[in-house]
Amino acid sequence: MELTTIGNKMDSMYSKLGSRRDVGEDSPVDEELQLQWAAVERLPTFKRIRTSLFEVNHDNGGENNDQFEGKRVTDVTKLGGVERRLFIEKLIKHNENDNLRLLQRLKERIDRVNVKLPTVEVRYKNLFVETECEIVEGKPLPSLWNSFTSSFSVFKRVMSGKSHEAKLSILKDVNGIIRPSRLTLLLGPPGCGKTTLLLALAGKLDHSLKATGEITYNGYRLDEFVPQKTSAYISQYDLHIPEMTVRETIDFSARCQGVGTRADIMVEVSRREKEAGIVPDPDVDTYMKATSVEGQKRSLQTDYVLKILGLDICADVIAGSALTRGISGGQKKRLTTGEMIVGPTKALFMDEISTGLDSFHNLSDSYLSSAKGKIVYHGPCSQVLQHFGDCGFKCPERKGVADFLQQITSKKDQAQYWCQTDTPYNYVSVDQFSQMFKSSYLGKKLDDELLKPEVLLMKRNMFVYVFKTAQLVVTAFMTMTVFIRTEMKVDLLHANFLMGCMYYAIVRLLTNGVAELSLTIIRLPVVHKQRSFYLYPAWAYSIPSFDSKDPTFTG
Repeated sequence: MELTTIGNKMDSMYSKLGSRRDVGEDSPVDEELQLQWAAVERLPTFKRIRTSLFEVNHDNGGENNDQFEGKRVTDVTKLGGVERRLFIEKLIKHNENDNLRLLQRLKERIDRVNVKLPTVEVRYKNLFVETECEIVEGKPLPSLWNSFTSSFSVFKRVMSGKSHEAKLSILKDVNGIIRPSRLTLLLGPPGCGKTTLLLALAGKLDHSLKATGEITYNGYRLDEFVPQKTSAYISQYDLHIPEMTVRETIDFSARCQGVGTRADIMVEVSRREKEAGIVPDPDVDTYMKATSVEGQKRSLQTDYVLKILGLDICADVIAGSALTRGISGGQKKRLTTGEMIVGPTKALFMDEISTGLDSFHNLSDSYLSSAKGKIVYHGPCSQVLQHFGDCGFKCPERKGVADFLQQITSKKDQAQYWCQTDTPYNYVSVDQFSQMFKSSYLGKKLDDELLKPEVLLMKRNMFVYVFKTAQLVVTAFMTMTVFIRTEMKVDLLHANFLMGCMYYAIVRLLTNGVAELSLTIIRLPVVHKQRSFYLYPAWAYSIPSFDSKDPTFTG
């Protein structure tokens, strides 16, 4: 099974605070900490975003070795390994509850100064993926004899001039929206195109595959930016350097990926807090600053990822391989995930992420069920059973929803879920399920949302387009009655009739286009500006603009 996660869960985990935050959870800000924080705020911006109030212990063995305990002004780039681990242990003692609380505190701080976190919405429309494959005669096993005989079959095909290649469709007219801050579980039987879909959405599709359709990130196509900097595809294969430890593997990944927008967000949050006179929580401030500093060989983000993934118990164990004993299979799967989530990527496409791990299907916000390259359901988890119930199938009480979705399209297992007692059971094919979803409320809603960007400008100038369409219809009927001809000959007289009809049509089209001139002139400066920034080529605007003004489209 595949799990696609977009952004993070922080958007739904916060509540607003007041205009000022006291240092600590419940205790008021004491005078000493106020003075210490005032000293931090007097620092230049470059130093201020690297300096925080850190709790120093005399026996922590770190580089900041003082003879007393308490919060002191500390450079977060100089925290030792033991200090980082103790700090994460303090923040997250219980993975699930404490991590949620930490995310809430981070979100509260950012929202308190009205800083918006960047999010990503992935849309894919009319996505087709196909490939060319060779038809193999006999047994396709890669044996010596089959390789020898296949060479003669190739020679035979060349002599006969017949092609033994066929096109194989992997994805067929796939549409959907992956919304920000959501977990979407992708389900389907083997060979239904799950991996191909994830690779296509991540911009990592093999060049040998022919893909058509549209994939956009926040409205931008994949050729308008570098999707590999925004999204990450997490493979189902756990490939690691055997000699490197778990901590070294994640540290190396964190250093290569950088911190992304964390540094810019930290600068803006710090600036607005200084203007508003807000004293942040010291622990939250330390965490945000330590994870936003670029160029560190050892990052606090590594210790955080190790903790939430349960890899802190094997952080100093080598990854290992088939010849070298290392961490277990489940820990390798977590390490594969940790390599990607330690970076600043906003969209994560995880392939077979649940293999070897505990089930976490209930954490998903929505299901994306596919079979034979088609979508049979794409919507909220709360409505999936109702949708298939309307199709005539019911999930048993003790049956997992994920297993039900995988078996409902199987010809072998489908009959057991039929719940229409007054109607005899007949096999429902994947094509029928796909059509049922498209005709359902969720399918129509999805199509409407995918069409919104295309008709946005038309809706705001609705009067012009409605009047223009009505005028074209009336003119078309007038033209049909004036220039109707049941039979025409190839001579000068009938040629004049044809030329007159064409001239009339051209004049009508020109006069109808006058109402569009003002709208086009207004948009041209914006188009030239966007084109100068290489947002899109000229044809990417002109062709959709032409299509949207077609009478059949507006009607």
